[in-house]
Amino acid sequence: MANHELTEQEAGRRNSMQALRERGIEPYPAAEFPVSGHSVEIKENFRDDAEPPREVSVAGRIMSRRIMGKAAFVELQDSEGRIQIYVSRDDICPGEDKDFYNTVFKKLLDIGDFIGVEGFVFRTRTGEISIHARKITVLAKSLRPLPIVKMKDGVAYDAFTDPELRYRRRYVDLIVNPEVRQIFLKRTKLINSMREFFNSHGCIEVETPVLQAIPGGASARPFITHHNALDIPLYLRIANELYLKRLIVGGFEGVYEFSRDFRNEGMDRTHNPEFTCMEIYVSYKDYNWMMDFTERMLEKLALDVNGTTRVKVGDNEIDFKAPFRRITMTDAIKEKTGFDITGKSEEELREFCHANDIEVEPSMGKGKLIDEIFGAKCEGTYIQPTFITDYPIEMSPLTKRHRDNPELTERFELMVNGKELANAYSELNDPIDQYERFVEQMRLADKGDDEAMIIDADFIRALEYGMPPTSGMGIGIDRLTMLMTGQTAIQEVLLFPQMRPEKSRAKEEDEKSGENEPQD
Repeated sequence: MANHELTEQEAGRRNSMQALRERGIEPYPAAEFPVSGHSVEIKENFRDDAEPPREVSVAGRIMSRRIMGKAAFVELQDSEGRIQIYVSRDDICPGEDKDFYNTVFKKLLDIGDFIGVEGFVFRTRTGEISIHARKITVLAKSLRPLPIVKMKDGVAYDAFTDPELRYRRRYVDLIVNPEVRQIFLKRTKLINSMREFFNSHGCIEVETPVLQAIPGGASARPFITHHNALDIPLYLRIANELYLKRLIVGGFEGVYEFSRDFRNEGMDRTHNPEFTCMEIYVSYKDYNWMMDFTERMLEKLALDVNGTTRVKVGDNEIDFKAPFRRITMTDAIKEKTGFDITGKSEEELREFCHANDIEVEPSMGKGKLIDEIFGAKCEGTYIQPTFITDYPIEMSPLTKRHRDNPELTERFELMVNGKELANAYSELNDPIDQYERFVEQMRLADKGDDEAMIIDADFIRALEYGMPPTSGMGIGIDRLTMLMTGQTAIQEVLLFPQMRPEKSRAKEEDEKSGENEPQD
């Protein structure tokens, strides 16, 4: 139990808990409560002419109470929404407790408590569909008061809106801010829609290791841990690509995975160190097929989640109606800057960056320099879904060389609302070429690039057994959910985003007192 000094309200609730026990009422009963209906379904299916009235058994949290002498109205919140409960003193006297209404309901129950209600459905004189309670069962006592939103002259105040508190105490956020629940229901609907689409194309869902001996499949800094029994370092996966392609080698024609990935990098409004990525690989396809596949999938998702292809995100309205615009990376940079990267050396690229106030590091090779130019001058300008295609070979160590230009690769990234949403290739299946690309990555690591890939000898061995022509695509589920729900911060679509450690009250007081102490 959290150790903190009790407020007056919290102490009062604990006294009520003890008083319930003294009356023989267990505030945390173990027995099952038979729920027969939920708020939204009950209201949708209500009929004024139903004879006899429908009997129901509901359970949920008390969100408000209006006590008027011998009767009261309770607003009960369950997993679907809220419904009004009418409580009459003469109708809720369980067993021999003839004064349950006055002694328990009015004095020992609080907003936030879980109760079970058995009764019948009716419409009040004001027209609100409600439940007339015949029996109330205490299911769980709430020992902390909820930050209930209050209204005055149509304006909400005392609302639970502080982002820091909302993200740390998501359980409270979900209770008092019903719109937050809808975000996560849409997230689930989105993932289910993707599964339906992939399964309809004959792909199967698989699982691959989270703990990996080599962090491969992407360019990123990994989290490192240690396996005691084997006495070896292990890495939390930064991507699952190389394992999924091993399955293609093994004979599966289409595989996908919703994977939890981990990258030991910065945190901001669009990045969290732990995130969800979906990757899919399909044999005998190329990146052109995957572009068609991706835009059809996203159009379906938008319709399934929102009923329309148009989504409002901030000031932008984004339309996921296929087809999407396609432009090569070379043409995109030329279009936005007038600079043609074709045939440019590392030094020429670096000079352009310096001349255009683009920050670069000495360890960056051609690929990273081009990536920085695109990120600084182009990426944020693509609001509507746009496929950026044909990346320079230095940027894409796992991608097949372009069939018409060996200096480029058959790769695309999908830009939406100024951010990358999806990344896809015609997969590199030449083991000798792949090995040479890994060697080049190691050269970059020697120059100080801590995100360069490590040679995965087992993956090379797998390719040497033969991998058919394959196209793969990865898409960030968190960013996709942000788009489909109109959110601008990744923390809004993660139930439990990563946060800095919470300071204890004592530590905060020590720090405050230290601010006034003389400094050496």
